[in-house]
Amino acid sequence: MNFGSWPWWAVLGYVIVDLTVRVIAIIVVPRNRRPTSAMAWLLAIFFIPVLGVLLFLLIGNPKLPRARRRKQDQINAYIADTASGLYLGSLRPDPPRWFPPLVKMNEALGAPPLSGDNDAHLISDYQTALDAMAEAIRGAREYVHIEFYILQSDGSTDNFFRAMEEAAARGVPVRVLLDYWANRWKPKYRETVKRLDAMGADWHLMLPVQPLRGRIQRPDLRNHRKLVVVDGRVGFLGSQNITDSSYNLPKNIRKGLHWVDLMVRIDGPVVASLNAVFLSDYYAETDRVPEIDITRVEFGEGDLDCQIVPSGPGFEAENNLRLFLGLLYAAKQRIMIVSPYFVPDEALLLAVTAAVDRGVQVELFVSEQGDQAIVYHAQRSYYEALLKAGIRIWMYPKPYILHTKSLTIDDQVAVIGSSNMDMRSFGLNMEVSMLVRGEEFVDEMRMVEDEYRSLSRELTIEEWDKQPLRSTVLDNLARLTSALQ
Repeated sequence: MNFGSWPWWAVLGYVIVDLTVRVIAIIVVPRNRRPTSAMAWLLAIFFIPVLGVLLFLLIGNPKLPRARRRKQDQINAYIADTASGLYLGSLRPDPPRWFPPLVKMNEALGAPPLSGDNDAHLISDYQTALDAMAEAIRGAREYVHIEFYILQSDGSTDNFFRAMEEAAARGVPVRVLLDYWANRWKPKYRETVKRLDAMGADWHLMLPVQPLRGRIQRPDLRNHRKLVVVDGRVGFLGSQNITDSSYNLPKNIRKGLHWVDLMVRIDGPVVASLNAVFLSDYYAETDRVPEIDITRVEFGEGDLDCQIVPSGPGFEAENNLRLFLGLLYAAKQRIMIVSPYFVPDEALLLAVTAAVDRGVQVELFVSEQGDQAIVYHAQRSYYEALLKAGIRIWMYPKPYILHTKSLTIDDQVAVIGSSNMDMRSFGLNMEVSMLVRGEEFVDEMRMVEDEYRSLSRELTIEEWDKQPLRSTVLDNLARLTSALQ
């Protein structure tokens, strides 16, 4: 900047303001923030002061507004009080010594209790999952609860929407939640809300940014959950959105991209826990609670132990990250991670590499092709360290995006849900995961993992070492941006 033509008082004023901003940044930015994130924000503010300060004011706070966090605290207390008087089934005997403390940690952070006598089955085919949810909705007698990050009425989801329409026509309340930013300006939005209105659905946008209505929070916060609950009897959760496998985006259609997902159908007491997550989000958006009996618990035909683990900026801790870390350190034999966006923080990177040092077999399934450039390149920046640590990386072939989010350890325990293993899912997205203990469920997960492995190619350190310099530079620049939380 050329100060030669400035009067002395203007130069002095500029220097005072500049120093003041830097000092305030040093005081404010690091507070209750990861050191890497704080350093990234300080560098942005120091090197590009105006833009850096504006960005920090816009997206620097990773938490929901205080009033919304108070609602979450009320919900957590209500769930805990309600669950304390319920019989949630018989738990499987002889859990690993580390398992009960892990469950206790989840509950202390806001998760419903562990329940027994549950049944859970995976659905790995995209259209089959949509149709299975539609079939369950057609059997609704009391209510249908639907919550998805993306919800679009199109050719692939028409059966799902017709099932909603049929339920509503029978007088069954159909309550629907969909994320604001993920839907508001995307394809099919007008057709979707028109169809929801026509059927009489009670639908609401989640985390809307509507300043004139007093609804303001960090604009890039997302409700990334994906779930269906029918009558409190049957539920679904996982990674799949209600949309065509191309997401109806022109760029995806041009490239021939299609998403590969995994959903799980559940019944038993755990459905009540999943319903509690929906009801908490419904209350957060509407200030209302539907008049339904949430104390009624139905038992499934299986004997799986299951715990629903919600996470997101409404909670004080990063619930999903702590769950993943606990499982990674507990593993004795093998760890299988499926995550489309694997951008670990220091703790997670240390956990997976330390597992290899303990003699644990670790495999990571990712997509060969990415759909989000910055996240894709940030993820690639970790491949060298992972490969050198001894982790096997499987690349699911293009033009498919492997969107499944799961973790299995040894032969007894698995996690499936909406949460990626990246800093956005840990700190900025509202997610829901399910912890499952039971060999039969892990066996189903192993079959899906085997299928993914058979379709994928293994990335080797020899291949990685041939990456051009421009790719390495781009990957590392993207990695720096991932710390701006």
